[in-house]
Amino acid sequence: MGVFKNQFIQHAKRTYRASPTLVSATRRLLATAILDDPANAYLAVISQYCIPLHSFSYVYESLISSKSFDLTSSESDSESTQYGVRVQYKSFIEIISKEPRLWKRYIARGRYSLMPEVPFEKFRVGSQFFVITRRHALILIKDWSLWKKFKQPCYRADECYPEEHYFPTLLSMSDPKGCTHYTLTRVNWTGTTNGHPYTYRPEEISPVLIHELRKSNYSSSYLFSRKFSPDCLKPLMKIADKVIFRD
Repeated sequence: MGVFKNQFIQHAKRTYRASPTLVSATRRLLATAILDDPANAYLAVISQYCIPLHSFSYVYESLISSKSFDLTSSESDSESTQYGVRVQYKSFIEIISKEPRLWKRYIARGRYSLMPEVPFEKFRVGSQFFVITRRHALILIKDWSLWKKFKQPCYRADECYPEEHYFPTLLSMSDPKGCTHYTLTRVNWTGTTNGHPYTYRPEEISPVLIHELRKSNYSSSYLFSRKFSPDCLKPLMKIADKVIFRD
C-alpha cells in the first residue's frame, strides 16, 4: 500500500464514463486532499493508467518554480511573498476554446440547458487530468452554480463528457490568467478507439519511450503519461531507478 495506506475515501461510489459521476468523484478527492493537509499547495488528478516520467523531486521543483509575479492580486492559499512581491502559482489544466465538436458537446443536454450561466462562447473542453493550485481546488469544491448545470442528464451520451467540460469551463471563467491552458500529462491519440487514447504494452517499454514521452512544446517536460496497461508494471520497474527517476 505504501503512501496510499489509509488514504482511500470511505463509501466510494462507482463512476461511469460520460456521466457527472467522474466530476463528483474528482470533487470529493480534491475536498479530501484539502482537508487532509492544509499545506498542500498543488493537487494532481491523474489516471490509474498514468505513470510518472520523473522523480518526485523533479515534479515538485517543476511546479514550485512555475510561478508568476503579481503586484495587484490579493493574498490567497496559493500565493506567497518574495522580496515584497506577491507570488502566484498557476494551475496546469488544458483549456481549449476551439474544437470541431464543441457545439455538439455544448448542446448534449439540450440547446439551452447550460444557459444563462454558461453561454456557448464561454464553454471549454480539456483533459480531465490536471495539476491545480489549492486556490483553484477551492473554487471547484465550492462551486454550485455551474455544477448544477453540468450534472444534468444528457440525451447525447456520445457527445457528453462532463469531466472534460466542467473543470476547464469553470476555471476559464473564474481565473483564465491563473491557468496555463495546457496539461502536464502526455497522451498519445494515435490509433484511438472509442474515444480512448493509445494504450502502451509491456513490449514497448524502453528508455527511448520514456525520453520521447517527456518532450513538450509547452513546458520543459511532461510530468506524467498515459495510457499504460497494468502488465507494464514489471518492465517499468526495471528501468525506474536508472531512467524514470534519473533527472
